[in-house]
Amino acid sequence: MNKISRVLVANRGEIAVRIIQACQSLGLETVAVVSNADRNSMAAHMADRSICIGPPSATESYLKIDTLVAAALGSGCDAIHPGYGFRAESPELADVARSHGVAFVGPQAETMRRMANKLQAREEAKELGIPLLPGSELMTNNDEAFEVANAIGWPLLIKAAAGGGGKGMKLVFAPEQLRDALSAAGTEALAAFGDGSLYLERFVPKAHHVEVQILGDSHGNVVHLGERDCSVQRRYQKLIEESPATILSPRLREELREAALVIGRNLSYESAGTVEFLVDPEAQKFYFLEVNARIQVEHPVTELVTGIDLVQAQLRIASGEPLWFSQEDVTFTGHAIECRINAEDPNNNFYPSPGRITKWNPPVGEGIRLDSHCFEGYVVPPFYDSMIGKLIVHDQDRTQTMDRLQRALDDFEVEGITTTMPFLNSLISNPDFQSGDISTSWLENLLKAGALN
Repeated sequence: MNKISRVLVANRGEIAVRIIQACQSLGLETVAVVSNADRNSMAAHMADRSICIGPPSATESYLKIDTLVAAALGSGCDAIHPGYGFRAESPELADVARSHGVAFVGPQAETMRRMANKLQAREEAKELGIPLLPGSELMTNNDEAFEVANAIGWPLLIKAAAGGGGKGMKLVFAPEQLRDALSAAGTEALAAFGDGSLYLERFVPKAHHVEVQILGDSHGNVVHLGERDCSVQRRYQKLIEESPATILSPRLREELREAALVIGRNLSYESAGTVEFLVDPEAQKFYFLEVNARIQVEHPVTELVTGIDLVQAQLRIASGEPLWFSQEDVTFTGHAIECRINAEDPNNNFYPSPGRITKWNPPVGEGIRLDSHCFEGYVVPPFYDSMIGKLIVHDQDRTQTMDRLQRALDDFEVEGITTTMPFLNSLISNPDFQSGDISTSWLENLLKAGALN
């Protein structure tokens, strides 16, 4: 593959800014695509050129594959970086781009297809000897679902086979809840993914969500960059992520990382990817969940503990370069935690809070990083995800990192919109989080009990 020289940034918000920064560090030109709502965005101003590709609606702009590829060809780009979300895991975009000689900064289309269906991914993991939670095949009718559910045991999760981001996922505690939950999950999955297929999986009440970052190149090299604990979630959406995961024994940590490498090698994985697991800390066991074939929102915590720029790595791999380091070269230093900051009102059921930012004074200092596309005077549009930035801190250990994060959140001044920063600070200061006694259900249980009001 020819070396990349100009990249179409096929996304918006903070990840678009992040991609442009990585391109600039490598001496690559950038072209930002923007909707009408993003004409004056930070990405539009930072890129060498910007192209308006449609109205604010994502379906008429950022999700239109033909429009994205036409923008790349028309502006002389030799690569497309899709970021995360939108078309990041679209084998169709990868195929169309590559058929026109444009590199797709991500894994091969076939890899994305293999991992897109969670049931197929589970089957491949099973064949590799990776532990799986007790679960079902594709559910075809309610009678079958009841029979399988009783065999799996209660509580259980209904999951969308083509799912992601918590869409089509329902927690069911008892048989009388199953029928309505299946109907709701199927409807939600069909609307989100165009596929209402469902399966069942055992629910582990005190589980941690732990994922392993991998990098692979087109020369057969695959390495891991450690793991991240992403257990603080609301409605299956991650809010706080950290690295390393502190609930793993040395043996389990090694087994988890090796399992991710086995999966990555089996896929002949190229680019950055994440292998996600559920960990039962009491039993010290882990179970495969899925593979995210893209850069993750939470990638900065891995960058801070390893010193490896993952977006630059993606670009270099897409250019055909081999990894410039081996597994033995990867070292881990200190602890990092990331908070996702949203323009939402936690006191009003997290209702979105778009509008003009009249004051934007982020914290600065050693070990503090802010990935954001916002600035004073920026208008947060109502059309997209409400995340306005990610505050990431790094220090020698978890205790010092939590202290630094709390100070950074206290020092972050934003006016004109409502943000989740006070809410995030309350989570960081909670005794359960401080001790690490959390799970994927922890935050939801606190909210239901009104313990954070």
